Amino acid sequence: MGVFALLRDRFPCMKMERDVSLARRTTIGCGGRASCVVSPSDAEEAAELISFLKKERIPHAFLGAGANTLPPDGDYDAAIVSSDALRGIVYDGNALFAGAGVTGGSLVRYAMENSLGGVEPFVGIPMTVGGGCVMNAGVKEKHFSDLVLRVLAVRNGRIESFPVPACRFGEKRSIFQENLFVVGVLLRVERVSVGQLRKNCREYLARRRTLPKGRSMGCTFVNPEGVSAGELIDRAGLKGLAFGGARVSSIHANFIINEGGTSSDVSALIDIIKNEVLLKTGILLREEIRRLELQHT
Repeated sequence: MGVFALLRDRFPCMKMERDVSLARRTTIGCGGRASCVVSPSDAEEAAELISFLKKERIPHAFLGAGANTLPPDGDYDAAIVSSDALRGIVYDGNALFAGAGVTGGSLVRYAMENSLGGVEPFVGIPMTVGGGCVMNAGVKEKHFSDLVLRVLAVRNGRIESFPVPACRFGEKRSIFQENLFVVGVLLRVERVSVGQLRKNCREYLARRRTLPKGRSMGCTFVNPEGVSAGELIDRAGLKGLAFGGARVSSIHANFIINEGGTSSDVSALIDIIKNEVLLKTGILLREEIRRLELQHT
């Protein structure tokens, strides 16, 4: 019995899609196919699903908006666990709880409608709350971790609540990259006038308009201490370099643009960049993007 049939039989009421293109589920626009995407609607469903996947040793991976993700080429009889159905937002007068599947756009709109400040840096970023938490997304002035009060996640099939110190946030890092599934995040917000919120959003959006267009994963590498990864790549003479259907952006060298290539093309280009920058500068770039790995456990 294939993975889709097995999961449909075990979880008949859970939202599922069959034979899913990973290229269509990621912003880079390449990769193969998975036999199904499964979307639990709450923490209990997520815990039950993940427990079953682990117990039955079913290959699986977790996916949000797929913005910083490089999927593999090829077809997989595997399950992608998606946060799509976790889209609730609640504000109790002190803090805001957002489900992992809430998009950055929805989060900012809710904040605008309720005069809540703090989330404006994430306007225009193709992300979900869960993905923002996992990657500790953000801009120079503010990272996702600056807003987090507590994170609800599933680890090894059990629901756990993580206070900030337990999240182990760092530069584009968190404990949730260690095969944990984020269900939702409690965020610190503050009362701000709508006029100020609109002004802040316009400023952040203006910055994003200068970024490269086309299919990409956003920034490919983390900026080393005191220097821009894009500057290092440019200095190494790699701007515009292509491998297969993947190309280093001529606008911002830390972006790889998919021009009809495969995940293997993108991966090979990443390796070339890392090797050349190390050779010419002595600095080994750390990947910011996450590689989607379909593992049994």
